[in-house]
Amino acid sequence: MYPLDYIDPVFRPPSEARSLILQVTNGCSWNKCTFCEMYTQEQKRFRPKAQEKIEQELDAIARSGVPVRRIFLADGDAMTLSYRRLKAIMSAIKNVFPDIDRVASYCLPRNLKNKTVAELADLREMGLSLMYVGCETGDDLLLQKIEKGETFASSLNSLQKIKQAGMKSSVMILNGIGGVKYSQQHAINSARLMNEAQPEYLSTLVLSFPEGMKRYQAGFNGEFIPLDQQHLFREMQSLLTHLELEKTIFRSDHASNYLILKGTLNQDKEALLETVNKAICNPSAIPLRQEWQRGL
Repeated sequence: MYPLDYIDPVFRPPSEARSLILQVTNGCSWNKCTFCEMYTQEQKRFRPKAQEKIEQELDAIARSGVPVRRIFLADGDAMTLSYRRLKAIMSAIKNVFPDIDRVASYCLPRNLKNKTVAELADLREMGLSLMYVGCETGDDLLLQKIEKGETFASSLNSLQKIKQAGMKSSVMILNGIGGVKYSQQHAINSARLMNEAQPEYLSTLVLSFPEGMKRYQAGFNGEFIPLDQQHLFREMQSLLTHLELEKTIFRSDHASNYLILKGTLNQDKEALLETVNKAICNPSAIPLRQEWQRGL
């Protein structure tokens, strides 16, 4: 067991399963998105962890002898820290693990508003090379309804900064975020955002409501109708159809998804669309996750 002082619950991207989860902040400084219930508990109120405590935990890990090749900076909003704080954290990591392969973090687009490309490039040189960016949608109306606090323009600007700094971005889009009424504009405008940003990685998750929809419905004036399985497949069909990517690794294999899709876009676009079309026309012929198998 890692000798780390976690404030639970701690979340991480699926691809960071074998990484050291280093909690440098607790919770999320924004914490207003109506679809997100990850950091709503009282103990998850946002606060940074002291640099001294971070360095003590890194030293403890090193003394434990546990091999560390990758590190994920938790919680959901580590990149809200100033460039100065992030540089101090990266210096501490490099001092203890000089041969670290990769450091990654969640990143809200607003986190980069006051960080220059030069500052991000400096952090990249120190090993911070991958940003997981929850764009959720490229549609401005929906971004307003879900209280994301972002726009198409702010999301694109941050993704472009990441690329200019030599970092990679892994973007998350939420299927079903607009419900039945806004499904098509969500798919089309999300594809438009991705086409302009050209992220290295793109993943999709399905909107879920483990605590109920009351909070989410408020932004839609009660008109939100969740997508059923077939509507989700049709939204995915529209998203894939409108995507024009050069070399983006695409994954729709999170536990929330009914249909597992993997490929490189646009190289595998036709094959992916063929699978989605089969799921629409003959779902019994395609392996799908059952309800009991799905989760966050």
